[in-house]
Amino acid sequence: MRRRNVALLSMVLGALLVCGAWLNARGAQPSMSVDQAIDTLVATRAINETVISPDGTKVAWSVATLDRSNTPTGNSAIYVVGLRESGAESRISAGDGAADFAEHDIAWSPDGHRLAFLSDKDSPGQLQLYVADVGRGGRMSARKLTALVGLLATPQWSPDGKSLAFLFTENATQAAGPTQAAAAPAGLIEEQVDEQRLAIVDVATGKVRQVTPADLYIYDYDWSPDGTRFVATAAHGSGDNNWFIAQLYNVNVETGETTSILRPSMQIERPHFSPDGRSIAFIGGLMSDEGVTGGDIYNISSSGGEARNLTNGMKASASWLAWTSSGNQILFTEHMDGGCGAATLDLASGRVTSIWRGDETITQSSGVSLSIARDGKTSAVIRHTFTHPPEVWAGEIGSWRQLTHANANLKPGWGDAKSLHWTSDGQRVQGWLLYPQNFDPSRKYPMVVVIHGGPSSQLSPRWGSGLGLPLPLASAGNFLFFPNPRGSYGQGEEFTRANVKDFGGGDLRDILAGVSEVLRSAPVDEKRIGVTGWSYGGFMTMFAVTQTNRFRAAAAGAGIANWQSYYGENQIDQWMIPFFGASVYDDPAVYVKSAPITFIKNVKTPTLVLVGDRDKECPAPQSFEFWHALKSLGVPTQLMIYAGEGHAISQPAHRRDVLKRSAAWFDQYLR
Repeated sequence: MRRRNVALLSMVLGALLVCGAWLNARGAQPSMSVDQAIDTLVATRAINETVISPDGTKVAWSVATLDRSNTPTGNSAIYVVGLRESGAESRISAGDGAADFAEHDIAWSPDGHRLAFLSDKDSPGQLQLYVADVGRGGRMSARKLTALVGLLATPQWSPDGKSLAFLFTENATQAAGPTQAAAAPAGLIEEQVDEQRLAIVDVATGKVRQVTPADLYIYDYDWSPDGTRFVATAAHGSGDNNWFIAQLYNVNVETGETTSILRPSMQIERPHFSPDGRSIAFIGGLMSDEGVTGGDIYNISSSGGEARNLTNGMKASASWLAWTSSGNQILFTEHMDGGCGAATLDLASGRVTSIWRGDETITQSSGVSLSIARDGKTSAVIRHTFTHPPEVWAGEIGSWRQLTHANANLKPGWGDAKSLHWTSDGQRVQGWLLYPQNFDPSRKYPMVVVIHGGPSSQLSPRWGSGLGLPLPLASAGNFLFFPNPRGSYGQGEEFTRANVKDFGGGDLRDILAGVSEVLRSAPVDEKRIGVTGWSYGGFMTMFAVTQTNRFRAAAAGAGIANWQSYYGENQIDQWMIPFFGASVYDDPAVYVKSAPITFIKNVKTPTLVLVGDRDKECPAPQSFEFWHALKSLGVPTQLMIYAGEGHAISQPAHRRDVLKRSAAWFDQYLR
């Protein structure tokens, strides 16, 4: 269910004015059909990463490439621009600059003169590490460093710039990550464990050395300032499953000796050495998905010991962090009341000072984060909202200027969004209400409630497609309501933990209370409300229709019908223990009370069910079970299985079908 020097007040106010103008500078748009809205989203050029050079003078980014029909090719291209120059961006490639390859995972050298990246130029699907010397203008020549077989990821330069570390899974049989499609089961079933290890390549000679042991899976890492150690989050066994119980390790660069310095009682992400190398900061909390980071900021001695929570009680969820050069402060980004922010944490006083806050999403391939230069002020970021597609921006935090116009021709086919707050069980809850295109306040509209995945996540204003963010439904004349119920990020760790052992309880009450708030504040027809979601949102959709008849139609994507059978079917069962308190074998009752199948005979709501046939997070048999029960009970239902797909539906044709099929389903029952 699956990473803030304090600015002057005048700068902050100016930034808010600039961002406010950006968010609101959109006039009325002509009507757009559902098909046109889907075309718009499919044609979006995804920008997955942007990295600023250490001296703050250059920015690089990787952007998806499209074919002649404006459909993503699955590949990406790298560009660089100088912030102090007026010239156009330059292409960085392992090829001649015209061919289409997968090129990404970019990293600047400490001196800012070289750029490391991954490319599959020589063999489609097989990435290798390249280094380019970055000059002024023209195509940059790149030198190939590796000739390996397996998966490479996340290169990082050593502090002295003489070597590059990267994550390497030798002879990997499939793409890494729990959202990827699982291998087809056949023959004797044994756990296939491909361990992702830390490796180092010498930039001068190209010599590669695997550093960490063959039985340890490395998730995230950071060089020590003197280049003699790594800090890493790691676990033995299956990488997909054991991220949830990963420990913090010290790794000796020369010998590969690994020492566990923390066995946490939570999930951990983003470990970083302090500038003096004496301590390590990381983010810890209740997280349901690798890479979807949220929690408090902790600090621990680099030699081990007790980890100290530096932001206990903070009403936000840290998502990424970096030390300032003085070592006295930590800069971090945060999920915050449905939006995103940036702040600093002063280590001496414990004071958190906000630098910037926006009703938008700032992203990198590693989640809600930014890239920061050595000065602790200049940054690069990917910004987007419901109505503005992603682009690269750079400058001082909050005073960014736009660098790219990759999606300048894309216009939304839906209306503006409004942040709502309401009270549920005595606590404050937030959500977003997206208006239909060409909204007419004199008429009543249907509405679809969209429940995010996770549950440890937050829906903030962002541009995207898929059942988890079905924006084209608003093109069809529906309001869309995106609640952030208990269990979400954005209101502190206590709020994130508030649905532990209570899936479908308080979180569903929060959502239903939010629906009541919408009915008080917007012209929504209470007899024409639907519900949808993917992953945890798919489970909540299944569970909601067993608990209430408020919804006239539902579409459940990659849901969970029966927690007892799910426990033995999925390939990431370690995620369940923190949320349910025990395994299904030790406490079956806590799983039964949250299972939609337990209450299946209550369902009257027509329900569309969708899932990938190779989903290892929420396996297809769960969707089969729910669909079979509804069919047996005479409830209108359809089941759509997407061949070759994992938890994240990736093929463009399938993504189109998810959106079109769900739009048609809601049109049938909400009109």
